[in-house]
Amino acid sequence: MLYLALKSVISGILIAVASTLAKRYPGFGALIASLPLVSVLGMIWLWNEKPDAGNMAAHASATFWYVLPSLPMFLLIPLLLRHGSGFWPALIAGCVLTVVLYTAMTWMAPRFGLRL
Repeated sequence: MLYLALKSVISGILIAVASTLAKRYPGFGALIASLPLVSVLGMIWLWNEKPDAGNMAAHASATFWYVLPSLPMFLLIPLLLRHGSGFWPALIAGCVLTVVLYTAMTWMAPRFGLRL
């Protein structure tokens, strides 16, 4: 239980640092948020719990393919905001787009020989 609490605190601190920096330095906050810190931490936590190279390779590979459908969200949200949409509708639209693209990726991946 202590390990879960430690993982939660470290992960939460990273999110808090990124959002706090973004208030004053939007670009720097975005840089911190865009770093694959969550993925790296996830791999560290996974390796500590299950040190299996095959499992880790599969996890890292699947992470790569699942990052791709999330990227258009970061184009749609600013586009909607710059054209007068409110923050919440833009965020919801970005999240819906991401869910649709994740679903498409999950459906299409096996057809291209990808194991996610």
